[in-house]
Amino acid sequence: MNPLEYDLIVLGSGPGGYVAAIRAAQLGLKTAIVERENLGGICLNWGCIPTKALLRSAEIYHYMQHAGDYGLIAQQISADIDAVVKRSRGVAKQLSQGVAFLMKKHKITVHMGEGKLTAPGKMEVKGEKGTETLTAKDIIVATGARARDLPFAPADGKRIWTYRHALVPPEMPTKLLVIGSGAIGIEFASFYKDMGCDVTVVEMLDRLVPVEDADVSAFLEKQLKKQGMTIHTGAGVEELKATANGVSAKIKGKDGKVESAEFSHAIVAIGIVPNTENIGLEALGVKTTKGHIDTDAMCRTNVPGLWAIGDVTAPPWLAHKAMHESVISVEAIAGNHPHAMDPRNIPGCTYCRPQIASVGLTEAKAKELGYEVKAGTFPFIGNGKAIALGEAEGFTKTVFDAKTGELLGAHMIGAEVTELIQGYTIGKTAELVEDDFIGTVFPHPTLSETMHEGVLAAFGRPLHI
Repeated sequence: MNPLEYDLIVLGSGPGGYVAAIRAAQLGLKTAIVERENLGGICLNWGCIPTKALLRSAEIYHYMQHAGDYGLIAQQISADIDAVVKRSRGVAKQLSQGVAFLMKKHKITVHMGEGKLTAPGKMEVKGEKGTETLTAKDIIVATGARARDLPFAPADGKRIWTYRHALVPPEMPTKLLVIGSGAIGIEFASFYKDMGCDVTVVEMLDRLVPVEDADVSAFLEKQLKKQGMTIHTGAGVEELKATANGVSAKIKGKDGKVESAEFSHAIVAIGIVPNTENIGLEALGVKTTKGHIDTDAMCRTNVPGLWAIGDVTAPPWLAHKAMHESVISVEAIAGNHPHAMDPRNIPGCTYCRPQIASVGLTEAKAKELGYEVKAGTFPFIGNGKAIALGEAEGFTKTVFDAKTGELLGAHMIGAEVTELIQGYTIGKTAELVEDDFIGTVFPHPTLSETMHEGVLAAFGRPLHI
């Protein structure tokens, strides 16, 4: 085989791309991965991982400031934003190097450069070694996405930021405007608030984290206001201008009134744009919807031999969805028969304070789809571990089909719920019913007991409220 001839080429080395390459190598396919910037993609270098490192620092800072609540004394507490950012970048670097090690371990050839499809099964790469032409029977596009700019106020990295700028701030904001309350916006709002910044959040829709259950949205807004955040829902930013000393904004409230406000910085978190430009899709006639590549249940595009996974395809735009799609697509390429992924079984996690986690249908969506619903909520204040932790704010909510006992959805807000949601995700994937959850022994004392009680509550039999 020609050195530049492969069984599979993966374009993009984010969570979807690098996992696809590893699984392909495990299945005996000669595999290449093409990356224009950093191994690990946005998630490892500029997204999921470094943000969690920042949020961990903010969490510890918060606990230090409230040491007295735990019978401890901590004096003259302060934060060094440069050191916090340095730690975050170090974590990202460590994981990116880990991906490089995995590529080497699995004998995956890495081509650093910009890849472009030139014909079915053919890719041109411009990079370190000049221009190379790679060929393969199958190609997976895993090019991800980038932050969407406000059309009237593109990010400048100085005063108007995307998530990328917010990860490496040139200085600590004093008064921050966050536009958009999805996971990215609300995580940064939470981080900067805990680090001592005055934070205002503007959300166009009628509630925060609008993809979540309405009860979660309401509880989060109450908690963030309690922390001192200013929240505007059903509102929009009509004008945003960077000035010498900050940012000037015009915010239209739900009452229609437009008010001017001044901030030191603004973070724009209004969605993503798929990285589908200049990679040769048009010449091959690849079908897209609003820029995102159309695929079937096995991640095939309309072009034979061309596959697509992750943020460059349909929502939800989550790293773990990309990883799972990578395995499905590679298994199909290898001639196996993988199960298609059910989007309703993909959990979502938001690492603000308090944390949010969910899987499946909200109560409102289940009713809209015609289900007869049994829903139950159990508050963290009824859980011994939550009280012992000093983290009694939160709840677990479950939504069941009253007729069959099928778990339709689970929604959690509170301490460490991002670690707990997988229990419900396994239950949904395994198609468990209420008796399975009720008959399971949950260890005591743990936060996981709220999951048990959340199911019991849906059937009118909670034990600790």
